Amino acid sequence: MTPAGQDHSHDHDHDHSAIEAEDTSNSDTALLADALRLVLIEKGIFTAADVQAQLDLMETRSDRNGARLVARAWQDPAFKAALLDDGAKAALDAGFDMKGTPLVVLENTDAVHNVVVCTLCSCYPVSLLGPSPEWYKSKAYRGRVVRDPRSVLEEFGTSIGADREVRVHDSTADMRYMILPKRPAGTDGLSEAALADLVTRNGLIGVAEV
Repeated sequence: MTPAGQDHSHDHDHDHSAIEAEDTSNSDTALLADALRLVLIEKGIFTAADVQAQLDLMETRSDRNGARLVARAWQDPAFKAALLDDGAKAALDAGFDMKGTPLVVLENTDAVHNVVVCTLCSCYPVSLLGPSPEWYKSKAYRGRVVRDPRSVLEEFGTSIGADREVRVHDSTADMRYMILPKRPAGTDGLSEAALADLVTRNGLIGVAEV
């Protein structure tokens, strides 16, 4: 695998498997899960309140959390420095708990564009980005983005100029990454909330720009 942080050339054959979200919905699986949940509640393994508490927790896990961190970093140089120095601590100080998992925040600049993958499975900062998209977990994305990131980015509508280095960063079970996108020009007068509205989940992964 090409080391993270290294630009990738086009002087070799490429796997052009389409990167697309698979339809993983399965009504039989959903019915089985519902039945299992009811049985476990009846046996006292957990309660309906426990289930609801977990559902409520999942509702708080959203890419809007990461977007708010980015917007604050764009407006507050001290917070930006703290976020880049220790992402998990800065996130916790802002009210978002990484549960002890280190977070590295990577800044996109005029010279470097960063993109995140998990080549082994789908490690991902759920508390800041919400549930991972199906394409992020696909073999096509995990395999291709480390070998030919520019082509993969093109499929997301993101064209990175030849004058910018593309760095691919591989998440692990013990490390999570989030991208700090470049702030768009002409946004100096926007509020923090308005800036957060510009930030997408794909921008936080690095397959899109803001």
